Amino acid sequence: MTKAYKTLETRFRRMNVLSDIGSMLHWDMAAIMPDGGANARSEQLATLDVMENELINAADLGDLIEDAGNEGLDEWQQANLGEMKRAWVHGTAVPAELVEKMSLAETRCEVAWRSARADNDFKGLLPKLQEVLDLSIEAGHAKAAALGTSVYDALLDQYDPMMRSERIDSLFSDLEDFLPSYTAEVIERQKSEDAPVAPTGPFPVDVQNSVGLDLMKAVGFDFDHGRLDISHHPFCGGIPDDVRITTRYDENDFTSAIMGVLHETGHAMYERGLPSDWRGQLVGKARGMTMHESQSLLVEMQACRSEEFLTYAGPMFEKAFGGNAKAWDAANLHRLYTRVEPGLIRVDADEVTYPAHVILRYRLERALIEGDMKLADLPGAWNEMMQKLLGITPPDDRNGCLQDIHWPSGAWGYFPTYTLGAMAAAQIFAAAKEACPEIPGALAQGNFGPLMGWLGQNIHSQASSRSTDDILHAATGKVLGIDAFKSHIINRYGQ
Repeated sequence: MTKAYKTLETRFRRMNVLSDIGSMLHWDMAAIMPDGGANARSEQLATLDVMENELINAADLGDLIEDAGNEGLDEWQQANLGEMKRAWVHGTAVPAELVEKMSLAETRCEVAWRSARADNDFKGLLPKLQEVLDLSIEAGHAKAAALGTSVYDALLDQYDPMMRSERIDSLFSDLEDFLPSYTAEVIERQKSEDAPVAPTGPFPVDVQNSVGLDLMKAVGFDFDHGRLDISHHPFCGGIPDDVRITTRYDENDFTSAIMGVLHETGHAMYERGLPSDWRGQLVGKARGMTMHESQSLLVEMQACRSEEFLTYAGPMFEKAFGGNAKAWDAANLHRLYTRVEPGLIRVDADEVTYPAHVILRYRLERALIEGDMKLADLPGAWNEMMQKLLGITPPDDRNGCLQDIHWPSGAWGYFPTYTLGAMAAAQIFAAAKEACPEIPGALAQGNFGPLMGWLGQNIHSQASSRSTDDILHAATGKVLGIDAFKSHIINRYGQ
């Protein structure tokens, strides 16, 4: 192996270890850390971030990247070098002092968000959230200058490499041309149909947890390399060899927790499927959050809300929870899970109204980042846009602008990837079924092997060796677009 490239691999492996430690500390903070540990944890995470920043800012790193480019690398090494260069551009744009300030502010704000959300206290959270926003904008300006992009696009690039707001605007515009009228059509038609029989609770938390674990096993989750816990906001964290997922429970509604588990299991399967030969290198990491969200939404929405899968899951639910047998019939569950109704909470939204939740957040965060709106005006702007896009107004901020963890934790620019991921999920699932017609039948037996085998070969194993569009084109024959998602919605909800 060539000298400069080998040196770079060693350096970036060390950075990856620091990042992995941070991921485990973040999981601990969200799942089991007492609130009293917040200050100490914020210092720990900030120290790790500064150490990583110091490594990326090593005086000779730029020269090493340039020298390695002349060393006759193979395809994956070249892709790894490209990811190193992108990380170097991002990392060298922001000084260590700003990195430390951001890390401290984000951790403290995230912990404060927990009680602010519970107490419906946006004003109490506002000073900490304003600090996070201001520091994110400062970092965004520095990265924008280095990348030659807008401030918002520089922040977006952290989560979805090479994606730009201009393309998002075009894709979301296409969605808005289709979804509002179609949503109204579906809702009106469903009003004339017999309502599905809703399972009645209570649904004990321990039983929900047991069912969730069984479904994780069915999907293929390896409990020697991961676990399920509880947090304020469901997420997938940890590292590929130790994946930590969480959910939250409501004894009056088992669907939220179960579908949350399946969503996060989709994330986990992607992480576990990344190529082990490239552990510790940037090319071996997931290809951005659009691809990551495609894998979670493919499992949750495409596969696990299908009537085939519900044929398998219905008897499992009936055995676990009891009650009216008709409620657990696959056809009834399918009607229940394809019921379209505007709601307040993004993570509980049906897939027809879900994009409106994302478009709302995308527009609001762009306005905040670009200085077109004051943070103090967020609750009112949120409520106004909810009424415009979904026809409902939150009764309080707990069910409005305080519901998500993303902005308090500093994840500005993340939200668009949810709907971009839904588009990609529809493309990928359609291609998988075309290549492997046995997938639906297998899902009806609780067998995810054919689906996960195809995803492993065509998506997971590709990691960051190519761009999102290149991976999608190779797997589905097309770059990211709206057509497959639109066809999926019409086919599922047009009946």
